[in-house]
Amino acid sequence: MGIPDHLTCLLRNLYAGQEATVRTGHGTTDWFQIGKGVRQGCILSPCLFNLYAEYIMRNVGLEEAQAGIKIAGRNINNLRYTDDTTLVAESEEELKSLLMKVKEESEKVGLKLNIQKTKTMASGPITSSEIDGETVETVADFILGGSKITADGDCSHVIKRHLLLGRKVMTNLDSILKSRDITLPTKVHLVKAMVFPVVMYGCESWTVKKAACQRIDAFELWCWRRLLRVPWTARRSNQSILK
Repeated sequence: MGIPDHLTCLLRNLYAGQEATVRTGHGTTDWFQIGKGVRQGCILSPCLFNLYAEYIMRNVGLEEAQAGIKIAGRNINNLRYTDDTTLVAESEEELKSLLMKVKEESEKVGLKLNIQKTKTMASGPITSSEIDGETVETVADFILGGSKITADGDCSHVIKRHLLLGRKVMTNLDSILKSRDITLPTKVHLVKAMVFPVVMYGCESWTVKKAACQRIDAFELWCWRRLLRVPWTARRSNQSILK
C-alpha cells in the first residue's frame, strides 16, 4: 500500500511483546501479554484499523466485482463508515459470495468475522444464511451513519426524529432569539446555520413522501414564527411570514 519500511518496522516494534495491567479500586492485577487487537487509547489505532480494512477490501477486489447495485451508472457493493462495513448486492447469492471473500481475506491478516455482530437485511423474502455453521441474523432495519435504514425504504421515522432534534435546537436558542441586542438578520443566519443542518442531515438518501414534505414545510414555518414571535392565532399568512 506504499507505506515506507521504516514505519512498518516502527509499528512492529511498538506492538512486539506488549503487556497490560488492569487497575481496580483494590489495586492492580499482574501484568499479562496482549496478542490481539490494537492498542487502546493510542492515536495510531484508528489509522491502523482503517489501513487493515482498506487492505482487505482491495484484496477482495470489490471495485472490480460485478456484484452490487447500479447508482448513477456506478456499481456500489460496499458502504464503509469508521468501523462499520455494509455489503450491498442484488441477490442473496451475490451477498453471500461477497461476505465469504471478505471473511477469507480478513482471516489472512489475523482478523475474524464476528457472526453475532453480522446482520442481513433484504427488501424482499430471504432465507436464513449460515457462515461456518453459524446462522446470520436477518433484521428489518439497522443503523448506518447515525440513520436507521429499513427494509421497506420508509424514511418517515427518520424525518420525524430529525424534526424533533431540530425543534430541540430551536428551543435551546430561545434566549438568543428573544434578545433585543441581536439583529433580525443575525437571528435568521443562526437558525439557518444551527437548526436546519440538524434537520436536513443525510436528507440526500431520504425517500420523501407528500406527508413528510408537509411536515418539513410546517417545521420551517414554525421556526420563523417562533423567531418573529408570531403566534399561530395571529391572522398572518404563511407567505407573509416567509417574506
